Amino acid sequence: MAQDVASAPVLRQANAGQGGPSNPEAPPRRESGRHTYGAIDLGTNNCRLLIARPIDGTFTVIDAFSRVVRLGEGLTRSGALSDAAMDRAVDALSICADKLRRRNVSLSRSVATEACRRAKNGSAFAERVRDETGIVLDIIAPQEEARLAVLGCHKLLEPGDGPALIFDIGGGSTELVLVDQQEGTPRIRSWWSAPWGVVSLTESEGREALEGPDRVLAYERMRERARRAFSRFAAMLPEIEDGIRLLGTSGTVTTLASVHLALPSYDRRVVDGLHVPIESMRRISSMIAAMDHAQRAALPCIGNERADLVVAGCAILEAIIEIWPARNLGVADRGIREGILRSLMARDGHQL
Repeated sequence: MAQDVASAPVLRQANAGQGGPSNPEAPPRRESGRHTYGAIDLGTNNCRLLIARPIDGTFTVIDAFSRVVRLGEGLTRSGALSDAAMDRAVDALSICADKLRRRNVSLSRSVATEACRRAKNGSAFAERVRDETGIVLDIIAPQEEARLAVLGCHKLLEPGDGPALIFDIGGGSTELVLVDQQEGTPRIRSWWSAPWGVVSLTESEGREALEGPDRVLAYERMRERARRAFSRFAAMLPEIEDGIRLLGTSGTVTTLASVHLALPSYDRRVVDGLHVPIESMRRISSMIAAMDHAQRAALPCIGNERADLVVAGCAILEAIIEIWPARNLGVADRGIREGILRSLMARDGHQL
């Protein structure tokens, strides 16, 4: 059954900026025009924060934070979050907690995704985060992760009729969501969570193979692994005769869009909402897969920080566009955090 992402409930517990839990049953504060809202997305690779206020049917961001923490590093092998990875994440979340306090955030929600879902010590880590930072981490299910991503970025879909596919290439998983739009409101027809993200897929192949002389063959193995994971979802969907609109929200698609534009440094203003020809994305992905680490790091919008994981992201992207051919790929530098903010503000009566 289709689900209206805008009207879906805010699940579980929102946490206040001071660290204490808010009452999820509290009535909407419709007089809250001056309230400030916060959203934290702790993924397998990144920790991200947005703080915003509603204004004129949308919201304005007043503070933001992002840091690569690699929380899921080594998870594929050990099944647990490592001490070093947890320390990095707690350090980043401590900065987020300080920003929430200094900005007097009245309502926030903090979510954790695939790394915490999969790790045998994920719940224990969430307890540590609450004890040390005051942040209440909500380890969300894949379906809720997909809903928030759609709610955060669907306005960037290319105009057109028929269904669209929105995907989020994460660190530990990739969410695929088939949506219809009626009068601008997306309705989820079907969704799928595949256990391959840029971290998990890289670790499945091994960094040595990706940097060795046979790295193109290693890349093809990763692409096939992702394609098999997605093909089960494709088989469940009705046949789409006239093609499909694609929208990607992830560091992979924003990075490749930056390479497509030959930007000297990343610029969200020109990347967010861009529509790139699929053939250009395919060409760039193949080019990156053939490069060694130093060559990838030399590309301005990749650098050392993304050079080791971007290859897996390209493999996942190529698998998606192979299964679902499209003319263009929409690029979104927005997603779960924006979805959280819209959910919280809607709960308080704001029409966004």
